[in-house]
Amino acid sequence: MKLSRRDFLKWSSLSAIGAVSCIFPEREMRMSSSVEMPEDLVTGRDNWYATLCEQCPEREGIIVRVMEGRAKKIQGNPLYPTNLGGQSARCEGGLQAIYHPERLSGPMLRAGPRGSGHFEPTTWQDALGRVTGQMRQLQAEGDTGAALVVTDPLRGQMANVVGRFASSFGCRHVALEALEQHSLDRAVRDVFGQQRLPDLDIDNSSYVLSFGADVLSTWLSPVRYSRGYGRLRDHSNGGGRGLLVHADPRYSMTAANADQWIPVVPGRSGVLALSIAHEIISQEMGDPEAARAMTGGAGAAALEDFSADRVVRPDNPLYVGIPESIRGVAAADLIRNVAHDFANGHPALALGGGEAGAQSNGTFNLSAIYALNYLVGSVGGPPGSGGVVFNPSPPLPAATAAPASLTDWTAVAEDVREGNIRVIMVRGANPVHSLPGSVEFASAITTGRPFIVSFSNFLDDTAMMADVVLPQRLYLEDWGHDVPNPGPGYQMVGFQQPVVNPLPGLDPRSFPDLLLTMSQELGLDDGLPNTFRDVVREEARALHGLGRGSVEAATFEGFWNGLLQQGGWWDEEAVFRGAPPTPPNLAEMVSQGSATPVVRTAGGGGNVFRMIPFLSNSLLDGRGAHIPWLQAAPDPMTSVTWETWVEINSRKAREMGLREGDVVRLVNEAGLAIQAVVYPHPAMPPNVVGVPVGQGHRASGEYAMRDGERRGDNPIHILAPETDAATGSLAWGATEVRLETTGRNARLSKFEGIVPAFPIGVRDEDIVQVTRE
Repeated sequence: MKLSRRDFLKWSSLSAIGAVSCIFPEREMRMSSSVEMPEDLVTGRDNWYATLCEQCPEREGIIVRVMEGRAKKIQGNPLYPTNLGGQSARCEGGLQAIYHPERLSGPMLRAGPRGSGHFEPTTWQDALGRVTGQMRQLQAEGDTGAALVVTDPLRGQMANVVGRFASSFGCRHVALEALEQHSLDRAVRDVFGQQRLPDLDIDNSSYVLSFGADVLSTWLSPVRYSRGYGRLRDHSNGGGRGLLVHADPRYSMTAANADQWIPVVPGRSGVLALSIAHEIISQEMGDPEAARAMTGGAGAAALEDFSADRVVRPDNPLYVGIPESIRGVAAADLIRNVAHDFANGHPALALGGGEAGAQSNGTFNLSAIYALNYLVGSVGGPPGSGGVVFNPSPPLPAATAAPASLTDWTAVAEDVREGNIRVIMVRGANPVHSLPGSVEFASAITTGRPFIVSFSNFLDDTAMMADVVLPQRLYLEDWGHDVPNPGPGYQMVGFQQPVVNPLPGLDPRSFPDLLLTMSQELGLDDGLPNTFRDVVREEARALHGLGRGSVEAATFEGFWNGLLQQGGWWDEEAVFRGAPPTPPNLAEMVSQGSATPVVRTAGGGGNVFRMIPFLSNSLLDGRGAHIPWLQAAPDPMTSVTWETWVEINSRKAREMGLREGDVVRLVNEAGLAIQAVVYPHPAMPPNVVGVPVGQGHRASGEYAMRDGERRGDNPIHILAPETDAATGSLAWGATEVRLETTGRNARLSKFEGIVPAFPIGVRDEDIVQVTRE
């Protein structure tokens, strides 16, 4: 008799079946499986299991030390190509997530008003019956489009299962990314003709020019880029010490590690990039064929409006905001010097992201930045050659669930408000916390009253609004699969295996297995096996059939064990084989796109600033706020912990009568406001303030809150509803705020003590100042 998916769920909760351990640090891993050993056998020995981390979108390859059935230590997998043994602090926080005292033990039903936090426990049979009952009702009424599945951005087989469920049922699937990067995807398509993000080969470049992207902290693949930065600086590689120049309105971790930080007006990175291009072309320092293609044969004259002498004038609408002089070098000369060094720093690499793409002209900015690589011949080389390395297509068809834009989310919220969405299933996302206040998603739920199912292990902001909460297995307890994007320049697939079982008293279930079970009970034809483990094994079987790559075995079971031992499959010979595309025409780009960003002003006066939100180095967008290790991890630039602070120029703070610890209100043009604690920062331009994202939860447990109230505030709440003109994505760097004092002071929790920050060897009166635009 065929095992039903519901029957599988009953017994699959008992153990994580089929985990295969590995031995480190030997280069060649050898199988050491404990499948046949009694789980309660105390051996005094540890096992190391290779799997994937889910604490951040990078999904590093990790190895987990397990002793007597408990995970004891997480560290980077030295064989996994995208991180090669490195890991972030966020990875280690996974231990506290799995053994968190506030983790939900089983299904919960709402027992009070929506949002009250009153829930009562129930059985899995009852909870699943309620969910499938709601879905059956939509089927019976022919209104399956009234269901909505909300997740984090997904890749690999998880995206496949969720996508198959949504399509076979006939409902929508939308993914949420708090600080969107649609403009990056669009720029890569427009400039390089690529559907996948390229590998930015910092490791093998000699000169890196970065715009807005905090590559050493939170942008895209920071562990990989940090390793690359280490190699860039390594004298022993035979090429000498490489250079890093970073242009950014905020003094970020990447700016602090750069040889030269260029403070630029928010939204003007594209203008600066075109000014560098103009200098390279006018001085005939770049590839002449690329220069002709990028200017339509007109040469430097096509970019004359972006000459260095023009863009540094404060009266110019294209003013980039560089101080008149930095370290004795005039602003225009600084641009010329950077252009010269970039053109002669073979191999050189220009990259952009973060704030540079978070403007109404974000796609324009990033397109101009990445186009610079054509001028220095750094596009489409093989892995290890430096510059921009294109990633090949995955070895097998791979599903993805890209994040929805602000325009999409605004439409979704309106459908919820009007009652067009009647069932919402949420997994791995927290839209009540992570969407701007202008979307009013929480009020849309209150008005539209949909049936909400939260697949969450903790009562976060969205789970508090749910009717049913179904705790899922965490990544150390479940199967998984990933196709990294960006990849390492060749084909690779990551595999995740359960390395421990849930603690006694906890009864979470696998989210993809729950979807597969509901799919079967609803009579859907999803074309998938009964269990997610079998879905992952089917992918592995197809890889085995290719007969190539890093795992070699005569039988599939041998291949499967080898795959799990090393944490994935890759083939360093399977690289992008196409020729580099034709460079984009910069003159057409300028005519079609706006070089000047739109800003939502918060009024006049001297207390108005451009707000630059940035992901917390440990909490990211808030997904780690319930983990005390991550709350207590000091911010690498300010050493602040457990708080929302606002970075403001030290001299500007004195002019406003502010000192460290003062509590201020940041108010946007619509009157929405948050509060933050002042951190005077000598390197912040006087017209810019920086505020970390990650705090401000109305739920998520003891560590995410303070005495039952919000711990800090969430700057996403006050972001103006400005969008990138090309993609409709949130222009999260386009908000101006007005600072208002509250008269209160709260001592900052930080590691640097009471001595204020100051630049070494620079007097306070000599601190770089940037004229307000």
